[in-house]
Amino acid sequence: MGLRINTNVSSINAQRNLSVQQKRLDHAQAAISSGSRIVTSADDAAGHAISENIRAQISGVNKAKDNAFQAQSMFQIGEGALNEVNNILIRVRELGIQSASDNVSDKERALIDQETQQLLKESDRIAKSTRFGNLTVLDGGIEEMQFHVGPYAGDENVIEVDVDANATNEALDTDSISLADRAGAKDSLERVDNALDKLATMRADFGSVQSRLQRTVTNLENQNVNLSAAKARISDADIARESAEMASSNILQQAGVSILSQANQNGAAALRLIG
Repeated sequence: MGLRINTNVSSINAQRNLSVQQKRLDHAQAAISSGSRIVTSADDAAGHAISENIRAQISGVNKAKDNAFQAQSMFQIGEGALNEVNNILIRVRELGIQSASDNVSDKERALIDQETQQLLKESDRIAKSTRFGNLTVLDGGIEEMQFHVGPYAGDENVIEVDVDANATNEALDTDSISLADRAGAKDSLERVDNALDKLATMRADFGSVQSRLQRTVTNLENQNVNLSAAKARISDADIARESAEMASSNILQQAGVSILSQANQNGAAALRLIG
């Protein structure tokens, strides 16, 4: 090949190679600093689309898990309050048995009834004041609830629960209990037993829903782990590979600069021929 002054092909080739190595270096540095293999969608268009879809799914799974946790908390609060109402009624039953016996006088029955009325008022207050946020849980105001526990919009991502929880004195038929006389005391025993049966049913319903929600949370946690692993395999940078890429491009870039310096001297050799 002859010596030319107008076009220095060797210099052009060296510059092109330098540009390639600079792009490799920039990409490796960006991948290492961001932790992502796909710096721009041009790096892997299909992988980037899949990765972003999985990222959206992971976000949805995490929020669905929060929903399940909060639903579980609501039923735990309700079940705790039902437990206390249950304890109150057991005490009322105990007082009823005491008042039904003639070893106490009417005066003593009046004192027993005084405690009973206070206990029943407290039971009613608990039922009407138990809340989760702004939702009253035990006054019969909620009949059906839906909990969104999946990352998508379909019905399979929703748990529907029929809430039959009314622990007020009126609903339990304990609002007119009186232990002031023997007949009322005997009558109270059956009514309290019926109320305890209703409470047991409510508590069983709450417990079964809590058990289901626990399985829901466990499944969502498993999904989160597996989806995160899938996303990592697609989009996360292999730091060892990117470090090697950066070292290689650095060395080749330095070699390219040296070659470009020599290529730029080719024209000077031609000038010496005309000198």
